[in-house]
Amino acid sequence: MVNSQVVVDPQVQTVLDALKGRTIDHVFFVACGGSSAIMYPNKYIMDREALNISSDVYSSNEFIHRNPRKLGENSLVILCSMSGTTPETVKAATFAREKGALTVGFTNQPTSPLAQESEFVVKYEWGEESIAFNTNLGLLYQLTLGALNVLEGNAKFDKLINSLHNLEAVFEKSNKQYESQAQQFGQDYKDEKVIYTMASGANYGIAYSYAICILMEMQWIHSNAVHSGEYFHGPFEIIDKDVPFIILLGLDETRPLDERALDFSKKYGEKLVVLDAKDLDLTGIDEELKGYIAPLVLNNILRRYAEQLSEARNHPLSKRRYMWKVEY
Repeated sequence: MVNSQVVVDPQVQTVLDALKGRTIDHVFFVACGGSSAIMYPNKYIMDREALNISSDVYSSNEFIHRNPRKLGENSLVILCSMSGTTPETVKAATFAREKGALTVGFTNQPTSPLAQESEFVVKYEWGEESIAFNTNLGLLYQLTLGALNVLEGNAKFDKLINSLHNLEAVFEKSNKQYESQAQQFGQDYKDEKVIYTMASGANYGIAYSYAICILMEMQWIHSNAVHSGEYFHGPFEIIDKDVPFIILLGLDETRPLDERALDFSKKYGEKLVVLDAKDLDLTGIDEELKGYIAPLVLNNILRRYAEQLSEARNHPLSKRRYMWKVEY
């Protein structure tokens, strides 16, 4: 456990240094697809922790076309694209800089177009060799709470950094804990034509990402991410014993929404895959931050579920019909 000294990623620290003495009244999280989904937990953190700074999550193209009136020199715009070549996100970075905003581009490719168009660049790690602290989610968390620390004196930043340094060990434990369940998931659901996901609060972005990126994009399985709070306002009409749902239960303030949705689903559904953050060993994660950190752990577990599903279906996660193959 890291307790003696807080060590922030140097790329993030450079951005935090640039924020010192600057007035920021709005943070815009801007990206597409999975890169957008991972920003949802950061929006949740902003909502819970910010005193005077407001925030929004935008799909890159809509960000440009909607042209928020608040966007300007007092804005921090955080963008993300793994390849750094997503055209809409690259254009959004240019658009934001032209408005005078401070822009930070998160990417796995530090010489990419997004990196070139952003004032600051944060390169994140990806793949089996990466560690939790240096992933897109880990670095985004550092910047989000770091900005709140610099701009508003938020006292949870040091606790976050220490927790993130301990996160890799949590990942390793959770991978072992859910290894057999992930394998069983692949076998049990390999022939399903539709699988829904459901969550709320800090975990909703994880459910959304799994629906649109893993199930729809990478496995060609029909899906939709249902918000637990919206479940009883339409979507619950489709639950029955033959409809699969992946239901995430978090540790943040919106957990009662998930519990209510799960209780109802158990009455009428049978194909329920429940991942409850209460079952995780979060040793090393600060008690105050477990609700924020849980989505990162659940996301890591769901990746194992995705790998087992793709193997059981003989459908690699890299397989595409349209993406990067045709004009769109």
